[in-house]
Amino acid sequence: MRRILRALDGVTQAANVAGSLLILLLMGLVGLDVAGRNLFGAPVPGVPEMVTLSIVAIVFLQIPQALRAGRMTRSEAVLGWLAGRAPWAGKALETLFDLLAIAVIWVILRSTWPIFTRAWDRGEFIGALGDFTAPVWPVKATILLGCALLILQFAARILRRWFGGQA
Repeated sequence: MRRILRALDGVTQAANVAGSLLILLLMGLVGLDVAGRNLFGAPVPGVPEMVTLSIVAIVFLQIPQALRAGRMTRSEAVLGWLAGRAPWAGKALETLFDLLAIAVIWVILRSTWPIFTRAWDRGEFIGALGDFTAPVWPVKATILLGCALLILQFAARILRRWFGGQA
């Protein structure tokens, strides 16, 4: 089980790194666009479209690692109090929250799948023909990947919580 969790953490970290590289790429692209507008009066075609697509991809690439690292925003007042008074009840409540999160992310994943397949089958794109176009399906695939990793990280949290050293 430890090997599987380590592999999951490695894939999650790789997705996080890909999201960070995408941020760097966007920063360079926006810088070139600003320079092109100001110095040459000619913006880089497609920058707004690329930024629009990339922000969604970055979120879904990086959120599983944020969960793994414990950097998701949450209030721990009730959980901390409950864990201090009844540790088992605190673990049970956190597990319930994780299971509810898995259910919500599963709905997002299931809802995105037909959108992804339609974008793939129809060759959907963003932009204007003759100026700039980019396919939409890679971002939809990134959403699917991010959702799958997030579900697996929530499940891993449950395993680590209840089995600690064994998981």
